[in-house]
Amino acid sequence: MDIICTPFGRTAAGQPVERYTLTDGSCSASILTLGGVLQSLIVPDQNGAPTDVVLGFDTVEAYEAQDCYIGALLGRCANRIAEGRVTLGGRTFQLPCNDNGINHLHGGNTGFDRRIWRASILPDGLLLSYDSPAGEEGYPGNLHAEVIYRLADSALTIEYRAQADADTLCSLSNHSYFNLAGHGAGEVGAQCVCIHAEQYTPISETSVPTGEIASVADTPFDLRQPTPLNAGWDSGFEQIRLGAGYDHNYILPGGGLRPVASASCKESGIALEVFSDMPGVQLYSGNYLSASLPLGKGGAQYGRRHGFCLETQFWPNAPALPHFPQPVLRPGVLYQHTTRFQFSLLPA
Repeated sequence: MDIICTPFGRTAAGQPVERYTLTDGSCSASILTLGGVLQSLIVPDQNGAPTDVVLGFDTVEAYEAQDCYIGALLGRCANRIAEGRVTLGGRTFQLPCNDNGINHLHGGNTGFDRRIWRASILPDGLLLSYDSPAGEEGYPGNLHAEVIYRLADSALTIEYRAQADADTLCSLSNHSYFNLAGHGAGEVGAQCVCIHAEQYTPISETSVPTGEIASVADTPFDLRQPTPLNAGWDSGFEQIRLGAGYDHNYILPGGGLRPVASASCKESGIALEVFSDMPGVQLYSGNYLSASLPLGKGGAQYGRRHGFCLETQFWPNAPALPHFPQPVLRPGVLYQHTTRFQFSLLPA
């Protein structure tokens, strides 16, 4: 694997941003120090043509202007927390309610997706690190986070690590939008998704899990077999209405690094399998992507449902729901999780 570094521009505050491109055979991945963004991910299609399968932008200005977390690392705590209230060690902390003034979302107003990460080239990957001071976005404790991107054998692996000096929350993830026909190919409704889960966590009117654990059986959430996204994303099912499509956490059985989801596109012949050791994965069908976004790479116009996300994570709203697995990181404990995106081709 080869890694090269090139300048990518400066933030509005004048901070330099670098792009690191990892290349392994016919695959490449470009990562920015701004937000740890996965800016491009190129794999060959069924004809051998290089295909960029993640949405992204060509400039820092565009990344700073968008608010859809496109390609970014999420932290300290991915997904939503109801009303931003967290109790740790008998103390209550108020986090910013940056989700329509109602809930805390993806780490706050200036989460890890907006921070500049330090980069170091490893023999087998790219290490990004960020030190989040106590009180940043309302979180207690100093937290040191590291994320390693590796590209080998047609797979992008993301390893997350963190340590803190006080009880805090930590649930790191990546918010890449996939379009297996190519980032500028439009709506992803015909692409098939499979999630190896029998249960999911229903949401309220404000998109936070209510605490209920529901079966996927006989609902549009039953994706245990590969299913086109557009087969369910506009159904009259109440949970689909509440999420304006798929925007829900699936409960993943088992533990350790195991297959949790897959996706495929007949048009390109590209198939994706997702492995993770996290307890949940959020399927988001890009319901709030819109034409108001800055132009994407190469002038592409992104719109509603032009990409889907598979965000490996702790279950959303866990701090408000004690029976959910808790994303609490305590001093002296190493947070460590891995997600792998493995690409292949559909059988001819």
